[in-house]
Amino acid sequence: MIIGLTGGIGSGKSAAGIEFEKLGITVIDADEIAQKASLKNSKAYKEIVEYFGASILDNSQNIDRRKLRNIVFNNDEQKKKLEQILHPAIREDISFAISNSKSPYTIIMVPLIYETNSKDNYNRILVIDCDEDIQISRAVTRDGASEEDIKKIINSQATKKERLSIADDVISNNSSIEKLSDKVLHLHKNYLELING
Repeated sequence: MIIGLTGGIGSGKSAAGIEFEKLGITVIDADEIAQKASLKNSKAYKEIVEYFGASILDNSQNIDRRKLRNIVFNNDEQKKKLEQILHPAIREDISFAISNSKSPYTIIMVPLIYETNSKDNYNRILVIDCDEDIQISRAVTRDGASEEDIKKIINSQATKKERLSIADDVISNNSSIEKLSDKVLHLHKNYLELING
């Protein structure tokens, strides 16, 4: 069983992923795979630099993700181009990771399942949900970004209602890591029951 784990910025996707890993579940981070797909000397790296130019590189000639994000954030055409370059490599790496998974089910953390209309790639969708003010404070603390920047990202992502419309399961993550851990354990037991009939 393949579960797509999604949620807005600062919702606690990674924290939930860590809790599933503690239970022995394979968790594949699509963002991490995307970062690796664009590492220096990869096919995607060469195409990205060719298309966007050397100004997106840092002093070590690695792609500066913040510079690249700023270019594509307000430009749909450039965003599409970046996705055309990255998505085939990401899909291939995710398929490889799934085929190597030894756990009873596999979780793939994907920030934008609703936005990319990719819910059919998963057997179930798990949404990590939280109040917007909590999202903002978590993301500001974690990323060192301004509240304004985080609000822009939230506004560019699916709304809570849109995200919840594709959910099979929802974890409300408005409080402590202990509460999150309890909710993950409960869901884990449900998933095992589903698998074992």
